[in-house]
Amino acid sequence: MRGSSSKIAILTGLALGLTACGDTTGQFYREAGVTIDEGGFGNPTLTNHLINTGQISYAETIGRRFQDEVPAMVNFDFNRANLDEAARATLRTQANWIKQFPEVRFRVYGHTDLVGSDSYNRSLGLRRARAVVNYLTRQGISRSRLEAVASFGETQPLVVSQGRERRNRRTVTEVSGFVDGNPLVLDGKYAAIVYREYLATARTDAEAAAGEVVQ
Repeated sequence: MRGSSSKIAILTGLALGLTACGDTTGQFYREAGVTIDEGGFGNPTLTNHLINTGQISYAETIGRRFQDEVPAMVNFDFNRANLDEAARATLRTQANWIKQFPEVRFRVYGHTDLVGSDSYNRSLGLRRARAVVNYLTRQGISRSRLEAVASFGETQPLVVSQGRERRNRRTVTEVSGFVDGNPLVLDGKYAAIVYREYLATARTDAEAAAGEVVQ
């Protein structure tokens, strides 16, 4: 019995060992870094592949980045199209982001609340969009890249209310496409766009670090 128990123990140990070896072998033949993949590993490569095969466009990718990284909306006082300081601060942030991508074009949409006639609100929404475009151009953005202002007036409220709803009194800046003839776009060099931004960010970080050391 003692001999049988020893054999069973040995066989059990061998089985466990082979199972462990099987797991290790499986991992050995998988991609490097697979064990630390949190779900985002390789997404840049996948994005480039989808772009180059036409499955998604440059504009869609840059548009998502703009929406994720920059506040795209500014709000207005009732029946007004002038920019307050909060709106100007948001637009300066937009302008700084836009400057990184000289091949990208943008469109500004104007909106109003539901107070007033439809025709008046379309006009008011357009004035708001033009105010944003004018401010962005004063920040150094070429007007030719601010494709065309447009107004939805009161037709697309964020909050359905007949009252003076500030959240509805807004403009929204969106990516609309790319500058015709830009060499990066013509050659499909989206990676070059990203690389250029990476270098610019690295220089900014280095300058900031140097400034801290000097201080």
